[in-house]
Amino acid sequence: METSPLAKRLTGRFVAGETLDEELAVCRQLANENILSTLDHLGENVTSLEEAAASRDAYLEALERIHAAGLPCTVSIKLTQFGLDLSEQACLENVRRLADKARATGNRVEVDMESSAYTDRTLSVATRVAEECGCIRTVIQAYLYRSAADIGHLNERRIPVRLCKGAYDEPSSVAFANSTDVRTNYRKLMKVLLDRGTYPAIATHDELLLMEALDYARTRGLGPDQLEFQMLYGINRELQKRIVGLGYRLRLYVPYGTAWYPYFMRRLGERPANVLFVLRNLFR
Repeated sequence: METSPLAKRLTGRFVAGETLDEELAVCRQLANENILSTLDHLGENVTSLEEAAASRDAYLEALERIHAAGLPCTVSIKLTQFGLDLSEQACLENVRRLADKARATGNRVEVDMESSAYTDRTLSVATRVAEECGCIRTVIQAYLYRSAADIGHLNERRIPVRLCKGAYDEPSSVAFANSTDVRTNYRKLMKVLLDRGTYPAIATHDELLLMEALDYARTRGLGPDQLEFQMLYGINRELQKRIVGLGYRLRLYVPYGTAWYPYFMRRLGERPANVLFVLRNLFR
C-alpha cells in the first residue's frame, strides 16, 4: 500500500509527501495563502531508543530547515515516537532537546495526545518541559471526562492548549461515547480556554463549534492575535478559507513520511465514522 502509485493519489490530499522537502514545499504554499502550519513526521510507538533518537533528530532537522526558510510552521510530536513506551526519562530528554532547539529558533513544539493510556505521562512530560522552556503547547481531548481538570491545571501554569474532540476508541468509563455529549463538553472547555487560557488553539472541523468560538471570542473582546484555529491538511478547504477571510489565524496539521499507512488505518480503525469523514472530503 505504501509504495502503490494509486495509494499516493488517494493520500496526496491529506499527506504532504514522504520527504521533508515535500513537507516544507506544502508549508510554503500554505504560507503564501496566509495559512500557518504544524509539521508532523509520521510514526509512533517506536520499539527502540535508537528509533526514538532518530525521530528526535528528524524533528531537529525540521526545526532548522523551518528557521532557515522563515516559515510560520511549528512541529507536532507524539511522545511514543520519542520513546515514552520504553523510558519516560529518555523521552523527557528527547523532548527537552527539541524544545531547546525550538526556543533557540523562536518556534514552538506541539505535543499531541494519544490514547487515554498515555494521558498522565504525556501531561507530565509536557508540563515539565513547558515550565522549563515556555515553548510547548499540548493537546487536550474534549471527549475525556478528565479534560476540564486537566485544562484547569494547564491554565494555572499558563501552558497553551490545543483543544480537539478526540479520535481514539475509548471505553465509556473514561470518555463520552455520544457525539452530542462530546460537542457539549467541547463547547464548555472552549469557553474556559477563551476566558482563562494562554493563546488557545481551537482545533475542530465542526462548523457550528467554530462559529460559536468566533462569536464568543468577539464577545470576550479577543483579537485575532489572541487565539488560533487548527484543522487538518486537506479537510474542508472551503471552511478553511472562510476562517482566513475573517482575519483569524488558521494552522493546518500537515503530516509527512513513509508511515502514512498506519496513520490512516489507526484513525479509520479506531473510529469508523472517520471513514465517511475522509470519503466525503475526498469526493468533495
